[in-house]
Amino acid sequence: MFWCFFWLLAILAYLLGSLSFAIWLSRRSGSPDPRASGSGNAGATNMLRLAGKKLAVLTLIGDLCKGLLPVLIAKLLDLDSQEQAWIGLFAVLGHLFPLYFRFRGGKGVATTAGMLLGLYPPAATLAVCAWLLVFYMTRTSSLAALIATPLVLPLLAWQEPETLLPMSLITLLIVWRHRGNLRDLLAGRERHF
Repeated sequence: MFWCFFWLLAILAYLLGSLSFAIWLSRRSGSPDPRASGSGNAGATNMLRLAGKKLAVLTLIGDLCKGLLPVLIAKLLDLDSQEQAWIGLFAVLGHLFPLYFRFRGGKGVATTAGMLLGLYPPAATLAVCAWLLVFYMTRTSSLAALIATPLVLPLLAWQEPETLLPMSLITLLIVWRHRGNLRDLLAGRERHF
């Protein structure tokens, strides 16, 4: 019975993660489709480039909530932290590969931050602070994400070791989704704000 319940929640987390606020808001506002313009990413940073601060902030809040809500529901249902982390992973997978948008989604950074906020707030705080510091110094969102995401792994390994496997998988997925950015960073072609 428990495993059926866990998988039902995992599926719901994936479906919630598949909601793309960037695409939905761009359609509602008449802004360009973020998958076809700017960096081609359906996330808050590209929305900032294409549609301005207001829609970027709304996209960021929506993407954070997609990661946060499933973890909070899992917590309310008394699932342990490892199960909460796996549920959060499904929300991130939904964001990366959304069912409703031909599996072309964002890069998962904000959804992961929301998941971390529900799972272990100090890790989310560390990730956000690292992201803000790197972004402030370099004006490069992708570099900030690539540094901030793996930075939380040692903290989780120390405080929440049972979440390390799902969080390591998320980190690998985020790095893989940023592989084009990595190439551009190494070649000196990456976009800056």
